[in-house]
Amino acid sequence: MTSYCRFARDHPLHADYHDREYGFPERDDRALFERLVLEINQAGLSWELMLRKRGNFRQAFDGFDPERVAAYGEAERERLLSDAGIIRNRLKIDAVIHNAGVIVALSRQHGGFAGWIDLHHPLGRPEWVKLFKRHFRFTGGEIVNEFLMSTGWLPGAHEPDCPVHAEVVRLQPPWLLAAAKPTGGSPATA
Repeated sequence: MTSYCRFARDHPLHADYHDREYGFPERDDRALFERLVLEINQAGLSWELMLRKRGNFRQAFDGFDPERVAAYGEAERERLLSDAGIIRNRLKIDAVIHNAGVIVALSRQHGGFAGWIDLHHPLGRPEWVKLFKRHFRFTGGEIVNEFLMSTGWLPGAHEPDCPVHAEVVRLQPPWLLAAAKPTGGSPATA
């Protein structure tokens, strides 16, 4: 099986995402929300489709502003369900709106969505999935794993011999910092 690093290298859509975003540490609420929205909508579909529709998603969801999306009502839901530029799945759309509200609340409590993730980091994949399912909708194991790996909290986005891996390591993503710390007590569960 070809790795994503090798597959993306010369691909017209995947190369830029692989080289500039995938696995890079991310702390901005809008960027984190965008990645979560795309991961949720990718379920059962291809990542290439998400990359093709990314601009449409950005426009449909007000630039991935969690505050604005959290305030969506029935009119916005219907608008989204009729938007052929995105994935028109009611469960996914409802999850995105709900999750925006969760991100807003967590950001207020922890100084940002990344602050909430930091509070729990590091956790193993099963613990991350339980935590996300407790707060968010439409966040199964693969979605949570890809979200956290693609935003720098979990390792594995790049092969060690991939040139981008060295760039990601230089930026000291949370997974690398966690690996350097001695293990001890358990993280908070807020």
